[in-house]
Amino acid sequence: MLTAIVFIVPPVCLVLAALTDFLEMTIPNRIPAILLATFLLIAPFSDITAVEFGWHVAAAVSVFAVCFGLFALNVMGGGDAKILSAAAIWFGFNHSLFEFLAYTGYLGGALTVMVMLLRANWDKFATIGVKLPQTLMVANKIPYAIAIGAAGLMAYPQSPLMISAVASLR
Repeated sequence: MLTAIVFIVPPVCLVLAALTDFLEMTIPNRIPAILLATFLLIAPFSDITAVEFGWHVAAAVSVFAVCFGLFALNVMGGGDAKILSAAAIWFGFNHSLFEFLAYTGYLGGALTVMVMLLRANWDKFATIGVKLPQTLMVANKIPYAIAIGAAGLMAYPQSPLMISAVASLR
C-alpha cells in the first residue's frame, strides 16, 4: 500500500496541477495540500530516518522561502510557489531536488518562449483551426505548473522515496 502511494500520488498531483494551470490558469489549493499531507502521513512508515525526514521538510521550507520571495516580487504565482514547495518535500535536500529545480528552470524557460510565440501568432493558429484555452491566450502570466509537473515527473525516479519503493518490490 505504501509503495502504491509513493508511485501514484506525486505523479498524479503534478499532472493535475499542470492540467488545471493550462486550462484555467489556476492551481487548486487541494493539490499541493494532498501532496504535503500524503508525504507527512507516509513518511513515518517509510524507510527514511528522523534526520532524513528533517531534511525533506527543510527542502520544502527552503523552496517555499525562495518562492515566497519571488511571489512577493510578482515574479512567480502563488499556486506555482505552493506546488513547487509541496513537491520539494518528496525530494529532500539531495541531488534529486537539484535535478527537479534545474529541470523546472529549463522547462519553464522553454515553456515561456513557446507561450510567447503562441500568443504572438495566435491569429495564424486560429485560422487553421487550432483551439487553445482562451485563458492561455489572454492572461498576462505563464502556466508554469506545466514545467513544474514535467520536471517533477523527470526527476521523481531519482528521489529517495521512489528509490526505496522500487527497492522494496525486489
